[in-house]
Amino acid sequence: MRSRWAERIEDIQPFHVMAVLARARELEAVGEDVIHMEIGEPDFATPIPIIQAGQRALADGCTGYTPALGLFELREAIAGLYRQRHGLDIDPRRVIVTPGGSAALLLVSALLVNPGQQVVMADPSYPCNRNFLRLVEGRALMLPTSAENGWQLTPEQLQRHWNADCRAVLAASPANPTGTLMGREQLAGLASTVSRLGGELIVDEIYHGLTYGCDAVSALEVNDDIFVLNSFSKYFGMTGWRLGWLIAPEAAVAELEKLAQNLYICAPHMAQRAALAAFTEQTREICEARREAFRQRRDFLLPALRELGMHIPHVPEGAFYLYADSSGVADDSAALCRHLIETRHLAITPGLDFGEHRTRQHLRFAYTTGIDRLEQAVERLRLGLQQYAC
Repeated sequence: MRSRWAERIEDIQPFHVMAVLARARELEAVGEDVIHMEIGEPDFATPIPIIQAGQRALADGCTGYTPALGLFELREAIAGLYRQRHGLDIDPRRVIVTPGGSAALLLVSALLVNPGQQVVMADPSYPCNRNFLRLVEGRALMLPTSAENGWQLTPEQLQRHWNADCRAVLAASPANPTGTLMGREQLAGLASTVSRLGGELIVDEIYHGLTYGCDAVSALEVNDDIFVLNSFSKYFGMTGWRLGWLIAPEAAVAELEKLAQNLYICAPHMAQRAALAAFTEQTREICEARREAFRQRRDFLLPALRELGMHIPHVPEGAFYLYADSSGVADDSAALCRHLIETRHLAITPGLDFGEHRTRQHLRFAYTTGIDRLEQAVERLRLGLQQYAC
């Protein structure tokens, strides 16, 4: 039957971490204890005030459609978050509520990209982004990045590789899988270069709020005429509620609304009502306590991995990942991941999920579990590496 599928299906790659997760679930089903450091989903449940708001929404009958752009009350609250965090006066009418951050990127891809056009992004970067482009018959132009530049694109790279097919640049700060941020000067340089080249800038800020020892700069602080994606999944712990948002230039909103109406009608009504509780002081206190817990986990895991031979040159300032060069202990990170899940029941993401540039020499560790489990994970990793080397 494969001859009947669309050609794009062959080009869309599987999410390799999901294969690791599936094997972990199989092991757990037969009673094995697996330590999860593979998927980007923290062990914290959604904060209680949000859950309670969702329960009230269901009890109140909030189970029908909302406007395609989202509840205006929620759009106002999101605009208020930018005022509080960044001192920005964002018109709520520019805020588009989406079913997860993924839907926000799908909207932007459909809006901007014609068949055959390219969107420039860093290699390594989050894998689903390039697959969204293939879905709209576009292509990702993956530019190799390095630890020396914080695994981020530079204006010089864009200038060197830009071509007639390039339509936009997609950057992320904090980034997945590296956890690195772009500062104000970096963002300003990127934005001015993209504008000069005649492209559009899209910035993924989904891990905003989860930074350690610093605050993330929003790209909207340096250029208001860009597209910014965010989500309730990470900082607010609402992964399964499927709720995100997009800040778009005013001129793009009507067209994005048309796309939303046709692609998914609206984001879940109950989830939107629940998300209003994300902006309360009680929820903020919970989320800030969790941010401190993530910082403690990072500060434990980073030196422990380095002691085991993983090369991590910089301390990542955001998200909840460590992107480690494993070439000093293994010549193929994917093979090492298979070895660790089978022999030590330790689930880690192979670097090949995130691109092609030296990805077989890297692993992504998610510190999304408690320090007691991270201590066990480090011991399992130590034993697994000893066995792998034999």
